Amino acid sequence: MTAERLRIFLVDDHDVVRAGMKAILDESYDVVGEADNVDSAIELISERDPDLVVLDVKLPGGGGAAVIDAVRSKRPDVKFMALTVSTSREDVAQMMKAGVDGYITKTTMGNELPKFIADTYEGSRPVSADVAGYLLDIDEGIQTDSSLARLTPREREVVGLIARGYSYRESAERMGIAVKTLENHMGHIFEKLSVASRHELTALAYEEGYVRPDDMV
Repeated sequence: MTAERLRIFLVDDHDVVRAGMKAILDESYDVVGEADNVDSAIELISERDPDLVVLDVKLPGGGGAAVIDAVRSKRPDVKFMALTVSTSREDVAQMMKAGVDGYITKTTMGNELPKFIADTYEGSRPVSADVAGYLLDIDEGIQTDSSLARLTPREREVVGLIARGYSYRESAERMGIAVKTLENHMGHIFEKLSVASRHELTALAYEEGYVRPDDMV
């Protein structure tokens, strides 16, 4: 984390929840704005320029994933941490696909919110234990005889972004890592899958059903 206080934006449709979060965070971070629906969140996040957004999954106007999609197209450097009561597999998968950087359930939060925010900002991608199993379930969409089964979960995350059309820089920003680190991942992926270019990698990902045409950015 930088020496300066992080700028945090809160998105939740319950006033009391936002007030509670602000009370917890004020000591460690600068809360620069709040919103209670998708449209106002998108507008105010652009206006207030936060480093990280804490948002609920269920929001009036389209949900947390809609906020991430809209903001990331203009500000790929902003981090997002879901803070929600939802433990449904569908919600977890939707938020992960949108590129959320952390997924914390309110029942497991306690007073650890500042730490979860720090971990999210620093790229640790914290996930509450009560939904972590879904990540394995989602990843099990890859058949055991698939070439992609040879890759680590982090490497498959890289494949998913590159095959969907993101550049190395964009992929690195969405994952919260340096471009050099992503290039190292790509080197290992090329070696493990015996491909020589990102185009061959994309073709393989489509052939094995890891990405679909409607996943393209």
